[in-house]
Amino acid sequence: MSESKLAGQFFDAAIGLLERVRDEEAPHIAEAGTLVADAVAAGNRLFAFGAGHSSLPAQDVVYRAGGLALMNFLAVPGTAGVDVMPATLGSALERVDGLAGAVLDSSPASEGDVLVIISLSGRNALPVEMAMNARAIGLKVIGVTSVAYATGTRSRHASGTFLKDHCDVVLDSKIAVGDAELSLDGIDAPFAPASTVVTSAIMQAVMATAAGELAARGLEPPLLRSGNVDGGHEWNGRVMQEYGDRIFFRH
Repeated sequence: MSESKLAGQFFDAAIGLLERVRDEEAPHIAEAGTLVADAVAAGNRLFAFGAGHSSLPAQDVVYRAGGLALMNFLAVPGTAGVDVMPATLGSALERVDGLAGAVLDSSPASEGDVLVIISLSGRNALPVEMAMNARAIGLKVIGVTSVAYATGTRSRHASGTFLKDHCDVVLDSKIAVGDAELSLDGIDAPFAPASTVVTSAIMQAVMATAAGELAARGLEPPLLRSGNVDGGHEWNGRVMQEYGDRIFFRH
């Protein structure tokens, strides 16, 4: 099999997943977008969290041209991104009890804010406790996860529950357990994960829905422009100044 055929198969798999999410998760994406718009309209704040590779779609909506300026990344030291050294530390920290509570307690997140929690498996202590603790202090929680893991794996949290069990809205990425779309004779492990592609698309769909909902209410969505187009820096400067008390990634 040629490499180009494998590439085509991966694109087909990713497109198929995107189409499933578009068609099957539309009501939940609309609900999540409304929660985000409600928070913006009420003067509350927006946060996104993910650990390991799940942090990538979270970071993708923070300080993003064409994105909502109020989306802040809720960072857990040692788990954000793929620059953690050693890489295995991030996986270990996801299983540590109490870490999520410590992060939330020292964050600016408070009652009425929205927290988007991204976790493909939703089974580790960190995302489960993050959702539980966030709701306990009055945050609205949107979970982006693969619901299949709740039946295909066992929870690593003491409660035996998954992220999906502690959310106001659950967005199912439809990713199969193992997150690998391709297999090939002669290669022992499945390969070609699609979770980042699909989850990033879900996040952008929610943000787009929120912007449209705000506009429908006669409110100007606090969107950022690209700094690489004329006038972009000036536009963003005005947005940052107007909403500075709700933007924390700039400090």
